[in-house]
Amino acid sequence: MSGGVEPETPPGSGSGGSTPVGGKPPRHHLTSIRHCASSARIAAATAEFDLDSGTLSLISPTDIRPGFLPVFRSGSCADIGTKSYMEDEHVCVDNLIEYLGMRTPVIPAPGAFYGVFDGHGGTDAACFVRKNLLKFIIEDGHFPSSIENAIRSAFVKADHAIADSHSLDRNSGTTALTALIFGRTLLVANAGDCRAVLGKRGRAVELSRDHKPSCRSEKLRIENLGGTVFDGYLNGQLSVARAIGDWHMKGSKGSISPLTAEPEFQEVRLTEEDEFLIIGCDGLWDVMTSQCAVTMVRKELMAHNDPERCSQELVQEALRRNSYDNLTVVVVCFSSDPPPQIEVPRFRVRRSISMEGLHMLKGALDSNV
Repeated sequence: MSGGVEPETPPGSGSGGSTPVGGKPPRHHLTSIRHCASSARIAAATAEFDLDSGTLSLISPTDIRPGFLPVFRSGSCADIGTKSYMEDEHVCVDNLIEYLGMRTPVIPAPGAFYGVFDGHGGTDAACFVRKNLLKFIIEDGHFPSSIENAIRSAFVKADHAIADSHSLDRNSGTTALTALIFGRTLLVANAGDCRAVLGKRGRAVELSRDHKPSCRSEKLRIENLGGTVFDGYLNGQLSVARAIGDWHMKGSKGSISPLTAEPEFQEVRLTEEDEFLIIGCDGLWDVMTSQCAVTMVRKELMAHNDPERCSQELVQEALRRNSYDNLTVVVVCFSSDPPPQIEVPRFRVRRSISMEGLHMLKGALDSNV
């Protein structure tokens, strides 16, 4: 296997391509990287860091300006749904400095990392990516000077590692969506049909594009590379246009394939108006709009300010709406306080009266004298 990375082979997932069919698989022994509903507040961070994902570099104290700095706290929920086995994986790290310790180069600012991985064809690919993707990002030669290049390289490295492995099922695949935050800079990377949605004072802002084969730009890319889209499926086989793994569809490593592991990126600079981020697999978005999810989460946060309960409520609502897929949702808050009440301004209504009406009113008043 490339990079000397030891694969993680979960129960019920083998190298022979077999897929568990006898119900929900046993839960893995989860480390702190997967579930972190507790608030990991970075108390030492009291200043704003001027960061850019493409040219991110270490900054000096003279570059620090007082201002808004997000506090990262998250909650997650995953459910098997109506399927007979669970193929979703996810990761939550509210405090990168604390989690990575001395195993990484200097982190340039308080940071956090989140990801959802929707597996298919078995659990091997999703488990491997969940375990190794952050490691690949941090160890990449572009980190931390060019975060986008480091993430792109990590996606491709994870893809090639599955191809080279003798213990992972090469036919297994997974979509991948990650959110890496340094200071106020949020960088979303997506390959597949998971989705990231920002809650901005009650308004939903989509930070990723669903990579469906029928999407116009993806369909054009696929056909330009010799592939076809039939009934919404790439080459009549896969319902996503980008994924890590699936080497039975990609051919030999290094060859050009319509199915790519390269992610698309969206970067935003967080402000006080940016209250939370929702990332979820397509099992959620198949039955719920982005705006509906943001409205629900904001209402719940105002009631109890608990991102874990928010993620659970989104999953339960998707089940009530008859989602047929595995469900995984992560909610990330950027403040320790609940969202404020949105006050609708009261506009002064200017009333006017015509000359005819004015004359009628004057006449009525005169008649009463």
